[in-house]
Amino acid sequence: MFSLKQNCWFIKKVVIWRAVASIAWSVLLLPVTTAVFVLLSRFSLFHPIQWISECTSLLTASTTIFTLVVLCGVVLMIGFFNLEFYTLVPSIRCSRMSLLGTVLHPRQCVHSLVYCTMGMLVMWCASVTIGGRYSTLGTPCRQSESGEFVTCLNEYHLFLLLAGAFMGYSHSFLGVVQNMYYVSFQPIQQYKYPRFKGSLPAVVKGSVIQSLYSARNFAALYFFFGYVPKTWIASTLNLQIDSSLQPLDSLTGLLDFSLLYHLAISGTFLYLTWYLTVLLFRIYVTEAYSFPVQSTFTEDAEQCLPKVLTEKNTSVMKFLALQDLALLSQHSLSRRREVFSLSQPGGHPHNWNAISKECLSLLSELTQRLVAHQDAVASNGRVKSQSASIDIRSASSSSSGTEDILETPRLSVPLRTPGSVFKSSVGGAHSALTAPFTPDVDSPFSSPAIRRLVGQQNPHSPWFGTVQSPHVMRRGPKLWSASTESQTNGSPLASPATIPSPPAANQKPSFLTQWMQNRREQLPEASSQALFADSQAHIWALQGLSHLVAASFSEDQFGVVQTTLPSILSCLVVLLEAVDRHFKLPHASSKPARTICSMGDSTYKTLRFALRAALKTAIYKITTTFGEHLNAVNISSEHRKRLQQFLEFKE
Repeated sequence: MFSLKQNCWFIKKVVIWRAVASIAWSVLLLPVTTAVFVLLSRFSLFHPIQWISECTSLLTASTTIFTLVVLCGVVLMIGFFNLEFYTLVPSIRCSRMSLLGTVLHPRQCVHSLVYCTMGMLVMWCASVTIGGRYSTLGTPCRQSESGEFVTCLNEYHLFLLLAGAFMGYSHSFLGVVQNMYYVSFQPIQQYKYPRFKGSLPAVVKGSVIQSLYSARNFAALYFFFGYVPKTWIASTLNLQIDSSLQPLDSLTGLLDFSLLYHLAISGTFLYLTWYLTVLLFRIYVTEAYSFPVQSTFTEDAEQCLPKVLTEKNTSVMKFLALQDLALLSQHSLSRRREVFSLSQPGGHPHNWNAISKECLSLLSELTQRLVAHQDAVASNGRVKSQSASIDIRSASSSSSGTEDILETPRLSVPLRTPGSVFKSSVGGAHSALTAPFTPDVDSPFSSPAIRRLVGQQNPHSPWFGTVQSPHVMRRGPKLWSASTESQTNGSPLASPATIPSPPAANQKPSFLTQWMQNRREQLPEASSQALFADSQAHIWALQGLSHLVAASFSEDQFGVVQTTLPSILSCLVVLLEAVDRHFKLPHASSKPARTICSMGDSTYKTLRFALRAALKTAIYKITTTFGEHLNAVNISSEHRKRLQQFLEFKE
């Protein structure tokens, strides 16, 4: 219980205080952005002295101070949402129905409603700051019949408020589509100020462009449907509509340069305030943290690097620990010696064993995930080959200790079909790892071939309870790539994402069935991205392992690394083979288009390429350091041949 409380305090110290610091800087930047907004909103080219004097008096007015207080509350709420919804592993929707379900989720609906409210608050502050015809919702007007003064609806103020709600919903919607809450770690570490300074022009440019897009879309939406909220709000608040003014839900009303200009700069102010809060949160959370490798006191053991690496509940701490491992393996000689040191008393390499075991576990998990994916998308119902199973079993067993290294790799589990691989290797056919690319067998649109693939059989079938032989069972079409055999026979090619259920004779599927089936089709490239969504952790594990192994050639005085070198080499080679096989699948090697001027981080789309490069670099780092000494390492002949390619620089 004591260690659990201490660990919670440690997490709070590292993560929450960083979030608080980012929110504090966002609040401190509010007067600067507000001053710039005031200067732009009151801009006058022909009266510069009057423009400066009006802006100076407005910045010191009580209304401006009150709007700053309201904006501080909005920034606090934005910071809370950043801390609540941020993720280090992006949520990739591999089908249109999955994306639609996420957008319509009740939690997302509440999120959108809150952002609409905050957008209206920011736009209210902007309209009050601009003043003039935008200042209040109700304005006095004279009735044409009686000539009396009554309170009429100020459509200009309403226009900005509704625009704020629209921009708030757009921000919430794009947060789902563009993974706005995804926080990625930079490959090259920078201090906070240089990173903020370098990212600021892109944030300003993205705010301007997003504001122009939102202003255009909202103007078109208000042109067609603006009469509905205008009449409803006027009747609810008992306000009159001034018929002497040109309505804004008309073409002549919207072609007002002053209105569109204030709408654009107000939207830019809104997006810039929110984007700066997101940027500062990303900078602070991903800042490198130095963990102690070992501690003299027992109560501080929870804060040491080997212990934090095994953290399961808080992914940010594990990511920071892996980042620190990659940095210390390259730049810190004294901390590397602590990794290679022996415990006293006892003389055991606990630090190295814990670090290498966790890194090998991560890499083996990725290998199993890739093999399970390849079995699902490339298999046609036959059992998988023995070589992949033996290699993975050999790599995972050899990483457990030095006693297993000298044993001959053998297949200790029976051969499985691709469906059983999903159920046992990665936690079930509908687990979090396989959900992006696993077909829904319970769906009425799934075909019998899919049910046979994942192991669901009809109890009345003659094959129930028996293993279907690949020579007896009819071969179904492949999931991702069309087989040469089907092309030769003249049969239609299979869909690249799912196998459609063949309709019955003389019966065509309904339009609704076809529409639902098309929407349930998976996106091949998105499935590949989902496989490598958390590969930043694997990249750091590869960098940390390879640099530590290379450094051990001259720094490891006790030879603690040499005992696990065979398991490390085997794990790297097996992972390389799995990655190479994955890149042979369709759409896996296609690079996505770059997203320009967006706060959504799209670096996860190229993580698979970064992982492949890091994997080859790691193997080259080890082979160039050890050279011909690797011939004395006890590994299989297949792995030795692959390593020879690296020794000869042929990879």
